[in-house]
Amino acid sequence: MSGRAPVVHRGRWLPEDRADALYRYLPVEVPRDAEGLRVELAYDRSAGVLDLGCFGPDDEFRGWSGGARDRYAIGPDWATPGYLAGALTPGEWRVVLGLHRVPADGIAWEIRAATGPVGPAPLAPAPPPPDRPVRLAGLPAPDGLRWLAGDLHAHTLHSDGALTIDEVAALAAGTGLDFLAVTDHNTTSHHGALAAAGARYGVVLVPGQEVTCGLGHANAFGDIGWVDFRRPAADWVSTVDARGGLLSVNHPLGGDCAWRQPLPHRPPLAEVWHSDWWDRTWGAPLAWLLAWDPAAVPVGGSDFHEPSSHPIGRPTTWVAAEDNSVPAVLAALRAGRVAISADPEGPLLLRVGAELVALGADGLLLTSFTGRRRMVCGERCAFPAEDGVHWLEDGATRVMAIAG
Repeated sequence: MSGRAPVVHRGRWLPEDRADALYRYLPVEVPRDAEGLRVELAYDRSAGVLDLGCFGPDDEFRGWSGGARDRYAIGPDWATPGYLAGALTPGEWRVVLGLHRVPADGIAWEIRAATGPVGPAPLAPAPPPPDRPVRLAGLPAPDGLRWLAGDLHAHTLHSDGALTIDEVAALAAGTGLDFLAVTDHNTTSHHGALAAAGARYGVVLVPGQEVTCGLGHANAFGDIGWVDFRRPAADWVSTVDARGGLLSVNHPLGGDCAWRQPLPHRPPLAEVWHSDWWDRTWGAPLAWLLAWDPAAVPVGGSDFHEPSSHPIGRPTTWVAAEDNSVPAVLAALRAGRVAISADPEGPLLLRVGAELVALGADGLLLTSFTGRRRMVCGERCAFPAEDGVHWLEDGATRVMAIAG
């Protein structure tokens, strides 16, 4: 590090430290003439996981990278993805460490922080707009609305994803999606770049934040500012609601990310279909929805991080929207005009007025929490609509599509 002499903090976190407080704050004095702040974290990554972030004076959020990075830089005009560029308010800044995983014998660590000039790191050039695939056409929709295909859970370089915002937008367009929610962990640093990238690639990029802590994750949708992941989950719900956004409980049965937080008031959305629901004869996600809140709107998300893992748009969340815009997508989600399919090609189950319409589902069964099953005959089959969540399943009871 160049510039002023670095501030060095070092020590060893023990399990009792984690039990006492998950987040630890290390002071760094930023002078009035500082051109930037650079921070480096060193520890044995094979021994545990320490999360990394930054707050300015008066607890001003300036960025978060969790366990994905071991260094960051913040300047007036540029910051490491996940962090917020802007004026460096003089005073005491704090490097935050999250004690995510600490082994029994502890974990040694060192933080080095220095002020001085910072500059942008080179990024991959923006990919050219792809050809959009031909998708299902003429989908029946309520009057004045049309069905849009999207994915409500994706990450970029602004948290632990592998691709830039442009690369993710191009991938979504090439998959045939109309919209994509970019939900980087515990940060909003990506929000300012979404509209321009979406316009370049013809896909609506919905601002999002995956509010993330050790007891569960939730997606906050909408350009509503930063949501403090350090607060109790009940505060997430009230904050997002007060700011006009939407909150979704994510992958509620997802291993060590399963939802384990009590809530006096349920958020409106629930990510019932997550990419880790690979055996869809496993009925637990739907059972969880029934126990959690049968009135919650079920949604899906790929949790995309990089192309070789969970493919983007699998599952696909469909919304019946007035137009292809962020406000229209959010309004459709709020109203519960939602369906989920395994991918953009279907099969599909759509609620259209007083009917449930199954498309590309010949031979599947329409069912619901009542246990009633009805055979789908033909490539397009309509049934009188009943209240509640319905789904299509095959002869092995594998879920093929969901309608809210």
